[in-house]
Amino acid sequence: MDIRSVGVVGAGQMGNGIAHVFALAGFDVMMMDVNPDALDRALGVIRRNLDRQVSRGKVAEAEAAAALGRIRTTYRLADLGPLDLVIEAATERETVKQAIFEDLVPHLAPHTILTSNTSSISITRLASRTDRPEKFMGFHFMNPVPVMQLVELIRGIATDDATYRACLDVVARLGKTAASAEDFPAFIVNRILMPMINEAVYTLYEGVGNVRSIDESLKLGANHPMGPLELADFIGLDTCLAIMNVLHEGLADTKYRPCPLLTKYVEAGWLGRKTQRGFYDYRGEVPVPTR
Repeated sequence: MDIRSVGVVGAGQMGNGIAHVFALAGFDVMMMDVNPDALDRALGVIRRNLDRQVSRGKVAEAEAAAALGRIRTTYRLADLGPLDLVIEAATERETVKQAIFEDLVPHLAPHTILTSNTSSISITRLASRTDRPEKFMGFHFMNPVPVMQLVELIRGIATDDATYRACLDVVARLGKTAASAEDFPAFIVNRILMPMINEAVYTLYEGVGNVRSIDESLKLGANHPMGPLELADFIGLDTCLAIMNVLHEGLADTKYRPCPLLTKYVEAGWLGRKTQRGFYDYRGEVPVPTR
């Protein structure tokens, strides 16, 4: 099918990035959030990011203006019903995602493809709570969406070929690269990345190194652009913990046991950059290790 209109559920960091790249690629976009303030903030972020792309010569000023003009907002899920493709980009909690899909399904057009930007949750299980498991896929963008080139496409057990091909075509139109993943916990990227981050937290927990030495070791010793603890703060420690719990529960292997120190930071509300404290304290001019 020819996908022209796209709905994005959630106006957070991932949702506004997804709306940005779709609008820039010529799709009509409707961004939905129950919080009107979140929608206003998201539009502000998109505007600033487009301005940055213009200033760097990556996007023409007219293209940026046209992209902004293609984005509409709403706080009603029902308004997404007639669209060709819907991407859920809410918080990484399965109960929240299931509730969204259950509320959305009665309003959908017969042809609408449903997808989730989940980074770890079973696509088959999410699809089973809808009326169209054959038209349901995982559509996992990397953060930050306007910059990162990869999109993981995950087929549930019931996803049909037409849906997969339509989503593959959309990724190409976005100018990004698709990686097809099987529907197993955390898919490809996070199946590999999150245990590395979790092991870095264990290295800190056991006193093998401090925050700075662990991050510097991976940046200078393995040529990583960010250290694993710095990256965890960027992703969000609550998201890291949620994905480790999905891996631990879904694969029943002790090697995926979340580090108790990661759990402690999340319980403290120290979730990384978004709360100004995680493995680093971001409240001053320069990030300072908290351990």
